[in-house]
Amino acid sequence: MLISVHLPKTAGSSFHQVLSDHFGGGLHRDYADFPLHAPSWKRCSSALWNALKTGVHRTPSGIHCIHGHFLPVKYRWLHDPDEPVKFVTWLRHPVERLISHYYFWQDHPELAMDAPLHQQVLTERWSLEKFCQAPALRNTYSRFLWGFPLQRFDFIGITEHFDSDLQDFSRRFLCQPIVTPPKMNAGRSDSNRETLSSSIRRRVEHFHHRDMLLYRWACQRRKARITSI
Repeated sequence: MLISVHLPKTAGSSFHQVLSDHFGGGLHRDYADFPLHAPSWKRCSSALWNALKTGVHRTPSGIHCIHGHFLPVKYRWLHDPDEPVKFVTWLRHPVERLISHYYFWQDHPELAMDAPLHQQVLTERWSLEKFCQAPALRNTYSRFLWGFPLQRFDFIGITEHFDSDLQDFSRRFLCQPIVTPPKMNAGRSDSNRETLSSSIRRRVEHFHHRDMLLYRWACQRRKARITSI
């Protein structure tokens, strides 16, 4: 059983396509939680309550992979008597992830209907700088990883090395190579978007210091992983 946590704008849609091609009907999409649009107490309590429920229920028959936007603690105690439960995710440099997230929301206003924060960003015409320093979006990785340390993951891909890390993941978990890695939700080109000055970028990194620490730790772990290949 593979539990794949799709952190926003970390190539999760492309990764989903790989999982869908491999698992077919054995893939369950879990995108109902909307973690970024719920207050902290609700987000965490809901995930913990689901963790208690899934911990005492067997995995649905025929499901071999769960992928989506959810707190991994939701499946922390999931038990599958037929196969080990493994957790995977992808991380991207926090500043680049924020920039990509900002433009994805700008380009897809139709997705804001049931997403209050998305609606606020569009209605108030937030600038990129304001978006990157919004308290509601601070340390997104840390919010998702509440109650579930990053060290608990069996595989952490780095989005900046998507092609090579995807090949490594496929060898380790799917037992097959990926011939042509998919590219989905790539967003607008760099030439058509605003950038952050170096001083603002440093300020944003400091504002998201907890996510920066997680990202740097994951990069170090990747170095250790690729040297063992």
